[in-house]
Amino acid sequence: MTRYIIRRLLQAIPTLIGISILSFILVNAAPGDPITMRTFGDPRMTEEAREIMRRQLGLDQPAIVQYFAWMTGLSVRRGDQVAMMTTPGNTCGYFGGIDVTVCDGGGGILRGDLGTSIDTKQPVWARIVERMPATLELGITSLLLSLFIGVPLGVLSAVYRGSLFDNLVRFFAVIFRAIPIFWMALILILVFSVVLGWLPTGGRQTVTLTQEFNLGDRIRHIILPAAVLAFGGIAGFSRIMR
Repeated sequence: MTRYIIRRLLQAIPTLIGISILSFILVNAAPGDPITMRTFGDPRMTEEAREIMRRQLGLDQPAIVQYFAWMTGLSVRRGDQVAMMTTPGNTCGYFGGIDVTVCDGGGGILRGDLGTSIDTKQPVWARIVERMPATLELGITSLLLSLFIGVPLGVLSAVYRGSLFDNLVRFFAVIFRAIPIFWMALILILVFSVVLGWLPTGGRQTVTLTQEFNLGDRIRHIILPAAVLAFGGIAGFSRIMR
């Protein structure tokens, strides 16, 4: 068992590296750059100042160098660039033997630092932690729905194998696994929110002046998203149990 776990962990390394490369490529392929987004609408910011900021952050470097800096927090540039690259919280050193300047900004994915949000200027980790309760609430609810509905359906389907009930369970299991989640979500919103008006279209709770906790209101808001996420799990658990 230990060898299996170690082997799986080692196999995950190239997968994680591939995911990081793909994420980096997708972000860099988007229009604009972080400096333009961060300084957008600031009348005091000139293009020359933006170029200086890009050089300080290494955004004018080749993609492979930017990826290395993103992962490790170390910026590398040829020549003695200590004076130009040194900023508050950024330690630089010049290595004359290989004629490069290396700066340590203290960040990097490998150190667990996801950087700063361009939108809010807050640490990304703080933004993730801020939204973690709602994520866990939705994930756990959908998982419980999948277990409490999918497992009994699978057991009953196995007990009454070959019956109409069994055929219906298998049919809808295939349907629920095949239908894209986003499409199912749109259909449920259209039916239960727009047409019938029974459930809200989104959000975690109704926006009020006091924002007091209301269990009934929370339940109404979580029914649709939890159900959409649970459809695939119900289908999977029912087929496995059968």
